[in-house]
Amino acid sequence: MSLPELACVRPGPQPGHVYLVGAGPGDPELLTLRGARLVAGAEVVIYDNLVSPLIVDLAPAAAERIYVGKKAADHTLPQEEINALLVRHARAGRRVVRLKGGDPFIFGRGGEEMEALMTAGLTVEVVPGVTAAAGIAAYAGIPLTHRDHAQSVVFATGFLKDGALELDWPMLARPHQTLVIYMGISRLGEICARLIEHGLPASTPAGVIERGTTPQQRVAVATLGSLAEEVARAGIRPPALTVVGGVVGLYPRLAWFQPDAGAPSAYPPHAGCTAVHRGVTYD
Repeated sequence: MSLPELACVRPGPQPGHVYLVGAGPGDPELLTLRGARLVAGAEVVIYDNLVSPLIVDLAPAAAERIYVGKKAADHTLPQEEINALLVRHARAGRRVVRLKGGDPFIFGRGGEEMEALMTAGLTVEVVPGVTAAAGIAAYAGIPLTHRDHAQSVVFATGFLKDGALELDWPMLARPHQTLVIYMGISRLGEICARLIEHGLPASTPAGVIERGTTPQQRVAVATLGSLAEEVARAGIRPPALTVVGGVVGLYPRLAWFQPDAGAPSAYPPHAGCTAVHRGVTYD
């Protein structure tokens, strides 16, 4: 892949350094130029579930590729072992790129990994990525802010570290804002009920976007009171993002992205991965 030449480009990956790179929400073309340059010069690429194989494939043929993806209740490696893996490869003097879906610092455990690396005395660079909320909502034609509908945006997770769902419900249920919920599909009915219980009208527009920004993107919209039923009827499954608020009412009028559900996606994935694979095979 040939990248454009830019003035004042920073150095490529250095031995013994770790680069926490946000790979974006799915579409490989949403990777930043900085991220692409670092992957192209890596000796070790340690990557998550949902990172496009086309991004992983930017690494040199001789680079070691290590899949450490996580799904709910299904972790290839515990977080402590991933931290140790990063430390070990960096201490061996290798150029290490840690590829994380979306943005490393937004529900990506990037802060935990950076703390572990810096505690070990290693140098780290963070390369921001297009987070799922921004990228997926944009591809669905749902603006996260709008002068007529939402003057603020809140990101929340539906899957806490200990499995509890003890969120700040009064804050999440405030009017005139957009609420984006990561990793909440398995508890969608409970989430919707709690939001209604804390003041959001059951008629509030709400939607779920499955595999956003990929050819397999699907969108289900309803009201807060009927969303869980609609998502079940449509067979929507993780990975998916939930958006609640008046801006969802702009779908499908602003929908511009035309996914291709028939696009190839049956190529053998790395173990446990649910990313969309197009034209790339892995042993």
